[in-house]
Amino acid sequence: MSRIINADSVGKERTRLTKAVVLAVRQLALQTEPGAEARDLAAFIVLALEAIAATIDESVAAWEKRGYWVKADKFRLEWDWAGQVAGRMRSALLADDWAAVAAAASQAAGRLSRITVPPGHRLGTPWVGAWQALRKH
Repeated sequence: MSRIINADSVGKERTRLTKAVVLAVRQLALQTEPGAEARDLAAFIVLALEAIAATIDESVAAWEKRGYWVKADKFRLEWDWAGQVAGRMRSALLADDWAAVAAAASQAAGRLSRITVPPGHRLGTPWVGAWQALRKH
């Protein structure tokens, strides 16, 4: 029996999500007033950051199994902000506090400033319908 290789690892998913968040933050910054697209963008950022935060424990499980506790803890600390920013942004978005939404989005953008999204990306517009998905959560 041959080995099964998972091509869609949590690391690749986290990379895809971070690029999508960077793209969504850029688009949110271009919005002049809070409308339907701004709600979708902000909701997508919240959902993506929550998904990123959910991948952290799965990523460090292999390191902890081998006894690399320091490396696992460092990785957790490096990505701890994602869940915190998502929580603040979620509550601000549901309260319709756009100043707090903008502050949380800029904080996420600051953390992801090293991420580059090429002009010819194939991410599309993953934020379409995110507001409805957020309200169902």
